[in-house]
Amino acid sequence: MGAGGRLQVSPSSKKSETDALKRVPCETPPFTLRDLKKVIPPHCFKRSIPRSFSYLIWDIIGASCFYYVATTYFSLLPHPLSYLAWPLYWVLQGCALTGVWVIGHECGHHAFSDYQLLDDTVGLIFHSLLLVPYFSWKYSHRRHHSNIGSLERDEVFVPKKKSDIKWYVKYLNNPLGRTAVLIVQHTLGWPLYLAFNVSGRPYEGFASHFNPNSPIFNDSERLQIYISDACILAVCYGLYRYASAQGMDSMICIYGVPLVIVNGFLVLITYLQHTHPSLPHYDSSEWDWLRGALITVDRDYGILNKVFHHITDTHVAHHLFASMPHYNAMEATKAIKPILGDYYQFDGTPILKAMWREAKECIYVEPDRQGEKKGVFWFNNKL
Repeated sequence: MGAGGRLQVSPSSKKSETDALKRVPCETPPFTLRDLKKVIPPHCFKRSIPRSFSYLIWDIIGASCFYYVATTYFSLLPHPLSYLAWPLYWVLQGCALTGVWVIGHECGHHAFSDYQLLDDTVGLIFHSLLLVPYFSWKYSHRRHHSNIGSLERDEVFVPKKKSDIKWYVKYLNNPLGRTAVLIVQHTLGWPLYLAFNVSGRPYEGFASHFNPNSPIFNDSERLQIYISDACILAVCYGLYRYASAQGMDSMICIYGVPLVIVNGFLVLITYLQHTHPSLPHYDSSEWDWLRGALITVDRDYGILNKVFHHITDTHVAHHLFASMPHYNAMEATKAIKPILGDYYQFDGTPILKAMWREAKECIYVEPDRQGEKKGVFWFNNKL
């Protein structure tokens, strides 16, 4: 499985693990977005309210069942078994709630239904329940999709140039330092990004997803940032009331730890989608939207691909057609792969191994030394 030790990799995945380290083309593709859209069956772009809700309801039922079992039966278990039951609950609930988060992500892209109001209502409710400021993230994430791969304008996991690397990074470039960085990144990375724009695009002034006056947003968006903040405060008040009635330890066990696992999965998935030794990045002299959209890699999380609604193994198609419903992305990916050719990147490396490799190999980017494209940057790790 994805986060804790994958099922045995198939021979085709092993082959792709070796081939995946080869640099993808960085030249202007011989196809257009229209060419790709033509080969995708038209029904893949159709959004179905009943089908979209079916995935959300299934996730809610799963999360509710885990909650019911934990709150009803765990107190009856002898202590040795409870020490095993709670970690199992945390992992299962974290996976189920990550699926809920992905549905909110669908809403942010207007991929849930044909009705923007319905999408925003569903997204606002369920992202807020996971302490995500829905509209704030929706707008910054939209700009990520518009500027992916641009060293100047992309929003998140923007790689640093070697000249921008801090002096202390070389002291962390070892197994112990790398482990510490990964732990902090996957536990605190998501809230630090939302609150302080850590790992995000540099802005003048205080950039925060909770600040309506943040430079991340324009004037027409600020009212909705207040709405997002109000919903987050409402959820926090609900958690306070729950903790007051049931105890802080209960709130942490039932909600807090699974939320940390959700946040960890979000960072892991996003990091591995956009960080890979084979992927280029571009400055303004080379960047264009289509090449930027192709700077992502599909990964294999085993059974968690399905649990996470295939946000993991269809991310290339998602960046090309963000409003396509997730339940059609597998069919679309299969259709466009022959056209994409070498521009399509899949890496079947087991997830924990890939995370360690990328943390080791992808420290900064530097200009292409093998050709004339000085606006094309590749990952390096030699400090």
